[in-house]
Amino acid sequence: MTEGFKSNGQAHPEMRVRLRDVEFKNPVLVASGTFGYGAEAKQYCDIEQLGGIVTKSVSWKPRPGNPPHRIIETASGMLNSIGLANVGVHSFVSEKLPYLAKFDTKIIANIAASSMEEYRNVLEHIEEHATPNLVGYEINISCPNVKDGGLSFGTSVERTEELTALLRQSTDKLLIIKLTPNVTSVAPFAQACERAGADAISLINTLVGMSIDIYTREPRLNTVTGGLSGPAIKPIALAQVYQARKACKLPIIGIGGIATAEDTVEFLIAGASMVQIGTANFVHPDAGIRVANGLVEYLHKQKIAAVGELVNSLTVRAELKAAGW
Repeated sequence: MTEGFKSNGQAHPEMRVRLRDVEFKNPVLVASGTFGYGAEAKQYCDIEQLGGIVTKSVSWKPRPGNPPHRIIETASGMLNSIGLANVGVHSFVSEKLPYLAKFDTKIIANIAASSMEEYRNVLEHIEEHATPNLVGYEINISCPNVKDGGLSFGTSVERTEELTALLRQSTDKLLIIKLTPNVTSVAPFAQACERAGADAISLINTLVGMSIDIYTREPRLNTVTGGLSGPAIKPIALAQVYQARKACKLPIIGIGGIATAEDTVEFLIAGASMVQIGTANFVHPDAGIRVANGLVEYLHKQKIAAVGELVNSLTVRAELKAAGW
């Protein structure tokens, strides 16, 4: 996954990471829905220091999203019910992509849809107008806060495989499937993506959650339930990355409560090749850059020459492996 040099503890650590034939400056991406289309965070950080940007989801038609309240802070996390609000694919290719093309960082377009036809149409329209730094697509089949947000695909192994195979026919760019944690086991979904030709999987999306005002006895979110993110879900995300790593050979992009370099190291050790920073961006818009810099510092201190040396380096005792853990 990485190009690097042997450990000597002195040289600058090798931070470059490859997904198939695409090289990223470092393994830190910002997650869809937490960084807008790049312009929103430009005044707060140098986005060229990021490994890449996963854009806000885009669908065929513009979506206004759900009515408020649609964000609630919880203990160690956040509930959201944004509802895939976005500008629609035509504005995306005419306004957002040309703006993002100015920056020396990789762009991954996140696509949301309610049917296979819409997924394919959105991808193919972007493909026709792709800019040089658009390197791939992340397919959102896991949004829990809209009724038609793709979760019907993400909770069916058969539909996940069918959709992945369909989209594989439409692009040679990176095809990344974003999986949901709201299933009994992530393993068969990871394997379905691998069989159908995906280049990588990203996980996890948010978990279904709920918050209630005890005085009005009403749900705090207008949609009653929403997606829980933030530090509260990190242990769940780590476990699912580990389970997916055991189930398939696809590169994994870890997501879920990552806010520090130490969090990132955990995900890499568990089997992720890259990570996405999500909710932490709402606290520090430059969280991704802080994480990348902290990761360099960690590698220096640990005398590790290349970040790739961490990937899938978890030590599990033989008796535990034999027992299936």
